[in-house]
Amino acid sequence: MAVYTQVTAEEINEFIASYDVGEVVSFKGIAEGSENTNYYLQTTQASFILTLFEARVNPDDLPFYMGLMDHLNHKDIVCATPVRDRSGRNLTTLCGRPAALITFLQGMAINKPQPDHCRQLGGELARMHLAAADFGMSRENDLSVSGWEKLVADCEDGADRCAPGLCGTLRQELSFLKANWPDDLPRGIIHADLFPDNVFFLEGKLSGLIDYYFACTDFLAYDIAVCMNSWCFEADGSFNVTKSTQLLKGYNEVRQLDERELAALPTLCRGAALRFLLTRLYDWLNRVEGAMVQVKDPTEYLTKLKFHQGVKNASAYGLDI
Repeated sequence: MAVYTQVTAEEINEFIASYDVGEVVSFKGIAEGSENTNYYLQTTQASFILTLFEARVNPDDLPFYMGLMDHLNHKDIVCATPVRDRSGRNLTTLCGRPAALITFLQGMAINKPQPDHCRQLGGELARMHLAAADFGMSRENDLSVSGWEKLVADCEDGADRCAPGLCGTLRQELSFLKANWPDDLPRGIIHADLFPDNVFFLEGKLSGLIDYYFACTDFLAYDIAVCMNSWCFEADGSFNVTKSTQLLKGYNEVRQLDERELAALPTLCRGAALRFLLTRLYDWLNRVEGAMVQVKDPTEYLTKLKFHQGVKNASAYGLDI
């Protein structure tokens, strides 16, 4: 989440008038995130997130995102869900941008996840994968290998300004992943961005998932790799195998990973680390002046990538293979 488009009180009030959600009490921008503009919105009836989809989001993908959240909600996966206006639309326009009013989930994100949080996450991730199995739409992951290739080309001229030798590292890793990326793993709908700030807990229990705007059709185990990168490293860059073990245990209790997925896990983790290294690097090199957005450190994921490069098999992640 972030704020690129400034919305006035008059524009907010006019927008909300088409919904049966009461009158606006307050609204404020949310700086966290990087893709879309988001406001926390309080009305006389409830709290919501107002999202304006910025230029980096393909408008053709929006029905997929909205439909997926609706589908999961009806399958008892607690997630943020689009609200329909009086005309039945869950997508409208605000300030020249596609916009959606999204339900606000109770709970808080965990800044320092503990092993039990990771176990709960694993179980909910597996339940989400199973619940989405009969969702009738699909979307290609545009931030997989072909997307990484484009990002490397876009970033290589400035990469060494972020970290010495980074350009060469990116080229070498991309070459490895292009040659070794699997093609025969179980596929389905994945979240693809399930960082701790997209998972809420209430009184120690997982209470919901948010921000499905990178969701796509890809390897189910790639979703685990994203989570291992974002949940199982400490602030000093060290890998916490206890957290990883609990994440995988929670997932396997609901959906058992097969041998192919286990064998591919180190490569998938390298791919996930490269993906977030590249998107952070791109944002670091292309900062939007005047935007209320937190630009994240790309080198955090360089450290993670180097760890995964040294992993030989899934046992390093806490699995008895």
